[in-house]
Formats: sequence, C-alpha cells, structure tokens
Amino acid sequence: MSIVANNKAFHDFFIEEKIEAGIVLEGWEVKAIRGGRASIKEAYVVIRSGEVFLFGMHITPLLAASTHVKPDPVRTRKVLLHSRQIGKLIGQVERAGYTLVPLDLHFQRGRIKLEIGLAKGKKQFDKRESEKERDWVREKARLMREKA
Repeated sequence: MSIVANNKAFHDFFIEEKIEAGIVLEGWEVKAIRGGRASIKEAYVVIRSGEVFLFGMHITPLLAASTHVKPDPVRTRKVLLHSRQIGKLIGQVERAGYTLVPLDLHFQRGRIKLEIGLAKGKKQFDKRESEKERDWVREKARLMREKA
C-alpha cells in the first residue's frame, strides 16, 4: 500500500532497477507518515562512507506532537540495506554513472519501506519523446473507445 510516490522521478530518469529498503524514523515521523504528511518530491539518496542516506524528504510534524520532541521536518535519514546491496550500489553509482532516486514510500507488514530506483538521467529530447509516447497511448485508447 503506497503512502507517497515520486512520479517526477519517472519523468526525469530512466529507472533501471528498483530496490526496497528500510528507513530509520523517529516516533513522531511514523505518526505523521501514517497521517499522510510526507513528501519525497525533492528527496535524493546519497552513499557516504559505506552507508546510504536519504536527504530532503519532508515530513510535516503533527500538531499533537510531544512537547519534549523538537521535530526537524527535513533531517537526514539513514536507509537500511544489506552490505552486499550497498556494495553493488556503490559500484554502479561511482563507475557506471547511475544515481539513486527515492521512488515510493509504502507499508509492508506494518513497517514503512522506501523503494529506491537505480536511475540514469534523461536528456530533454528523451523527456519530449516519452511525453509524445504517453499522448499517443492516450489518443489510441480514446479512438478505440469511440469505435466500440
């Protein structure tokens, strides 16, 4: 069950591979995400010293948050992956020119998971081409409905 999706990532990047990962969250963040107050539009994933981090994910704190907690909506969050997966990602990001993009935040068996995409950037003409393709599919569907 998806909580937040990053549709802009599919517009800006070619997604080669998808990886599901855990994410380290505080209690108030989990409550806010369950309330649908998260955004990953501006977020990005970085590998630093053998660990994976999520930057720029915005979680708006609930008004009923505890008084002793000082919520930071855009703090850096650690992404949980196996060391083999991290090693593979390091190789592809550093050598092959890929980038890591957060695609989706969803629930899995009561836990909040992050789907990361291994992506290559699209050029402007690639974006226009995919937009033309999408328009053609939509037009084709409309024509088929009219015939029936």
